[in-house]
Amino acid sequence: MSLFGKYVKTAAIAATALGLAVGAAQAEKKDLTIAYVEWSDAVVATNIIKTVLEDKGYKVKIVPLSGAAMWQAVATGEADAMVAAWLPATHAAYNAKLKDKVVDLGPNVTGAKIGWAVPTYVDITTIEDIKKDPAKFGGKVIGIDPGAGLMKASEKAVKDYGLPVKLVEGSDATMVAALKDAYAKKEPIVVTTWTPHWMFAEWDLKYLADPKGVFGGEETVNTVVSTKLKEEAPEAYKILDNFSLSLDDEQKVMVENNKPGADPAATAKAWVAANKDKVDTWTK
Repeated sequence: MSLFGKYVKTAAIAATALGLAVGAAQAEKKDLTIAYVEWSDAVVATNIIKTVLEDKGYKVKIVPLSGAAMWQAVATGEADAMVAAWLPATHAAYNAKLKDKVVDLGPNVTGAKIGWAVPTYVDITTIEDIKKDPAKFGGKVIGIDPGAGLMKASEKAVKDYGLPVKLVEGSDATMVAALKDAYAKKEPIVVTTWTPHWMFAEWDLKYLADPKGVFGGEETVNTVVSTKLKEEAPEAYKILDNFSLSLDDEQKVMVENNKPGADPAATAKAWVAANKDKVDTWTK
């Protein structure tokens, strides 16, 4: 083969390789699914990251699931990510089972916690105090969705503290509705709750001390993605890895979401537009 022939062959191989590389880049996954639990904070964070990814050209579907189903969806690749993994305690069971099938990108919120709370007008300070007069609270602690990590911890609290009360299953919305009604009447009530949550901006509440440590200490809310995401959508992976919010950020948007007629997608877009400098640190 002539020198020219070798040159042409080499150039053709290089061009083919370049074409394959360009094709691979163009083939980056653009349809993403983010799973979340319908907790007030998760609604805020999920809609914010959805807005940011969509502004970068991704088509994002968000899917509300139970905590267990959310983790399972990311582990199987049915969902690409979640920004609502409470660790180390609340979602400990899910993490222990599935941590080898997902990628934990670390905290997007710090300073989170779970526990039981009462209005400040209620004259008790610890979980143990409920035993003194459980009838005052109707013999109930108002809970959220069954199977949630907070509910599992609450079941343990009832047992460990020997409380003669019923843990009532429901949802974030039904728990808040019960609190709102009791607060308006200045009636005693105990609710399962967490921080960040807009209820602390709306009403004067206090956490009950947990001397047995059933609810653990300070937690983080982590971003967890599928094992394939870094390869399939590297830019989205980087944005998710950089994503972070403060408790104050989340609680302010939660208050907006709680206003009559509010649309979480719209409040998220407004926040992103008003916080361009912060968003730029995620997308740089």
